[in-house]
Amino acid sequence: MVNLIIRNIIRFIFLVLFQVAILNNIQLGGYINPYLYVLFILMLPFETPKWLLLISAFILGISVDMFSDTTGIHAAACVFMAFCRPGVLDLVSSRLDYELGIQPIIRDLGFKWFFSYSLILVVAHHILLFFLEVFSFSEFFHTLFRAVLSIIFTMMLLVLSQYIMYRPKK
Repeated sequence: MVNLIIRNIIRFIFLVLFQVAILNNIQLGGYINPYLYVLFILMLPFETPKWLLLISAFILGISVDMFSDTTGIHAAACVFMAFCRPGVLDLVSSRLDYELGIQPIIRDLGFKWFFSYSLILVVAHHILLFFLEVFSFSEFFHTLFRAVLSIIFTMMLLVLSQYIMYRPKK
């Protein structure tokens, strides 16, 4: 239990620092903004209580907001993503499918499961984030285009990170 908490704290710190130091400086043509820090919410254990999930998501989002000089949009998008997570978990498979001790990662549940689970949550996060950023529907299609490109790039980073961090079971 203590090992799991320490591992999640280290993951939190690494993802926030990686996001603000490296990924926030990558804006390909002003359209693609990768947000790998959402991996923290995606990888929290299934047994995480909802209240802790929401608080963790808020702290994650507000940490990125503080370093990015944004006014709470990352916190709002992260809390929304965390709020949607239990419903998405029920949507992609039943709670009975999760054995104690497995993690929501490709190695434990497979590519198809992880991809569908993370895609739904990343779409929810990015759509809210990008529309809160412009706070207008006047540039609806432009904002939607930016969000879709960023979703694709973020999903590629999420899947790549899974294969880099976790070796397949033998």
